[in-house]
Amino acid sequence: MRAYDNKILFTGPVGAGKTSAIASISDIEPVTTDATASDMTVNRKGHTTVALDYGVLMLDPTTKVHLYGTPGQQRFDFMWDILSQGGIGLILLLDNTRPHPLKDLQFFVEAFSKLLERAPLVVGITKTDIAPTPTPAQYATILETLGMRPPVFEVDARRREDIQSLVCALLYSIDPGLEG
Repeated sequence: MRAYDNKILFTGPVGAGKTSAIASISDIEPVTTDATASDMTVNRKGHTTVALDYGVLMLDPTTKVHLYGTPGQQRFDFMWDILSQGGIGLILLLDNTRPHPLKDLQFFVEAFSKLLERAPLVVGITKTDIAPTPTPAQYATILETLGMRPPVFEVDARRREDIQSLVCALLYSIDPGLEG
């Protein structure tokens, strides 16, 4: 962690809760680039992020964490590389109600492999109250086959405490000596 400015990226498929997560934890009114869904996304939600979401979390008076949310659709993947630049960590949100969430996990880990070569990962599973499987242990097993052992949490992206847990886990994996 650097004093002053740090950057954490939130990514995952459409509807996983990236916009909600940033809104729940940001110390400023978040900036969003939602547009009316015009493709298959309309079956999951009416609006979708087309460029980025942005918020700020102040850890103390001199340490700021910039929170960037990526669009979830693959057609906007050019934004993924742009937003990854300078990132110190990645929070991957996965929607357990999607048809193949374990494939989503593998897809996003691969898509962000360059960032993950130098930055840690934390995984948050959303909508487990609606679809309890796959379980966190099943996600962890897939991650282990990919040579990774990041923390995996069940979260409600609308709850500040849940997203704080994700961010804290990410920050502790960057610097285990951080104070709470």
